[in-house]
Amino acid sequence: MGKRWLFRLTAMVVLPLVVVAGTELGLRLTGAGFDPHFFRRYQSGPPETWVENPAFGRRYFPRVLARAPQALRVTLPKPAGTIRIFILGESAALGDPRPRYGAGRYLEVLLQERFPTTRFEVINTAMTAINSHAIRDIATELGRFEGDLWIVYMGNNEMVGPFGAATVFGPKAPPRWLVRMTLGLQRLRLAQVLKDWADAARQRPGRPLVWEGMAMFLDNVLAADEPRRERVRRSFAANLEDILQAADRAGAQVVLSTVAVNLKDCPPFHASAPAFADPAQQQKFAALMEQGTAALQQGRWAEANDRFREALQLAPQAAGVHYGLARALLAMGQVEQARIHFQKACDLDGLPFRTDGPMNALIRAAAQRRPSHVVLCDAAEALARLSPDGVPGREFFYEHVHLNFDGNYQLARLWAETLLPLLPGSVRASAAADWPTQERCEQLLGLTDWNRRSVVAEMIDRIQRPPFDRQWDQLAQLADLRQALATIEARLATTPPEQARQVYEAALKRRPDDPALHENYAEFLEAIGDGAAAVAHRQRVCQLLPHHYFSHYCLGTLLKEQRRLPEAQRALETAAQLHPDVADVHVELGAVLAAQKEWEPARRALERARRLDPTDARAALFLGAVLAQLGRPADAMAALREAVRLNPDLVDARERLAEQLAQTGQWRAAAEQLQEVVRRAPDRWRARLNLAIAWSQLGNLPGALEQVDTVLAQDPKNGLALELKARLTNRSP
Repeated sequence: MGKRWLFRLTAMVVLPLVVVAGTELGLRLTGAGFDPHFFRRYQSGPPETWVENPAFGRRYFPRVLARAPQALRVTLPKPAGTIRIFILGESAALGDPRPRYGAGRYLEVLLQERFPTTRFEVINTAMTAINSHAIRDIATELGRFEGDLWIVYMGNNEMVGPFGAATVFGPKAPPRWLVRMTLGLQRLRLAQVLKDWADAARQRPGRPLVWEGMAMFLDNVLAADEPRRERVRRSFAANLEDILQAADRAGAQVVLSTVAVNLKDCPPFHASAPAFADPAQQQKFAALMEQGTAALQQGRWAEANDRFREALQLAPQAAGVHYGLARALLAMGQVEQARIHFQKACDLDGLPFRTDGPMNALIRAAAQRRPSHVVLCDAAEALARLSPDGVPGREFFYEHVHLNFDGNYQLARLWAETLLPLLPGSVRASAAADWPTQERCEQLLGLTDWNRRSVVAEMIDRIQRPPFDRQWDQLAQLADLRQALATIEARLATTPPEQARQVYEAALKRRPDDPALHENYAEFLEAIGDGAAAVAHRQRVCQLLPHHYFSHYCLGTLLKEQRRLPEAQRALETAAQLHPDVADVHVELGAVLAAQKEWEPARRALERARRLDPTDARAALFLGAVLAQLGRPADAMAALREAVRLNPDLVDARERLAEQLAQTGQWRAAAEQLQEVVRRAPDRWRARLNLAIAWSQLGNLPGALEQVDTVLAQDPKNGLALELKARLTNRSP
């Protein structure tokens, strides 16, 4: 009897384990799930080559939102005589919006120029949107890679990143033990598959889950006294301790940096008026804020100070009040008091996208606890001292946390000066007299006004989107960026392109195998219209980074523009194979296949793009055009209507839709679409002629002739317009 029960008990325990193990093995054999590690072996060597794993982010984000590391390569063993430095952090540490000019890149040339007899290798493992939970896991993998120094610069995404208190990526601020258990289980393929199913089930109907940047968080406002804030800080402190222990085990010394943020020129992202039980108090608060803001805008600093202080008595936790008061105090020259209130405005922000004061205090405390192998770089304080007003702002930042060229150089200088005592004595003995200037660093990085222009233009576009479009001084931020762009444009107008070409070629002569330099040069060559030379440098990037999808994607899109379609197809197919979950790759591949009249493969590529990103209007447009070629007019019309809905300004979609409507005799609906086309794009003469045909079909000959005459006024020799006018004139009564 006892043996029977023992058998049953054993079966109850063992059988589920056997089932789970068998399922796990089957999933691995069929390729289900993903590799959860940050690094993956690319070449066995010797030397071994390890590269980034594009699937790493899937443990922390839903699959369709997963971020990927930038391209990197690490060799083992480390080359002799090399000092290897790892950077850990988020998008600010990465160098967003252009990692090619981030602080890590400046750091590498600073060190190389100051110590010319030593080889420095700076490897940036930072990633967009991650936080300390993911960075801790990256740190645990770094032990094998022979890093001499680690630089840790993290904190901006703690509240909004994975497992944060205001996250959109999953549970909000769960206990750290639950986070660690969840992430540990997701090393199993079975858990990964279940997570993908759960993420898909959580998607709200009618609202596709796609990457929308900071706009995704607008509904996740966090109250100033929300207890989950403190839980996130406790998790951050514990994760930071684990990272420092990992560095200790790896034998690496650490530069632990506080995180600098834009305090002066970044109003709180959420600073709406608090709710008062007493309507009279609500009205009084609103009036005080209106009066204080008006006084601030009109330069009446003392009055603004008084009104904001009165408002502060009513709502001491209101971030907007602290920010307004800080602006008034700064204008009155009371810098220290202003700094206190700028910091409070950041700390109380209802949309916490910035490292706050308590988080930086935890970083300082962690450094003090480990003086033997951790050195503090107080970047937050140092950049404040370097700022003209004593408070960091627009002089170093594009927006809330991302550094401009000056800011990245200054942060790199701070890191370099902090790690200087950590270098071997023999290296320090070979030092040049001083650090290279910012201008010299930018020459070595192949950074010219041609590259600066694209970065500033991108930031102008970003500032016009949520949540920046809701900030108090968005117009001032835009004006500053537009002035910077105008200054760059003016310099470009008076500087021959040959001068920039010399900068790129000189930089490449020193570092011919630097993919970022080839990317910079290619960007310049594309801008001046030298497509053939640009292709050569894009191809070189692919040779240097054959494992990374983005280099092949850039090459493919450039070849597409030059109508080198078979080559473009091969490059884009490689990109799709390397990273199958990027919608843009499939959009471009579909367009290239369609241009070669390969309609069915084009349809498959574009439908894959639509599944990956249902909000991409271009994918819907191209799919509609392909479906029309495949003889599926109803499906084509549905796709084109969706393209118009997604982007009403996409006139190509309206023209294609009008064409489909006309083919089915729906002339009035076609005319409506074409009217919108010519209203939004008055120079599109083909749309005007098609509108003329639609009007003629509807019996509106005067309207039709008006459209034709408009075309002829711009191009009197337009053959199609002349032919159509002759036909319409013959029909006139």
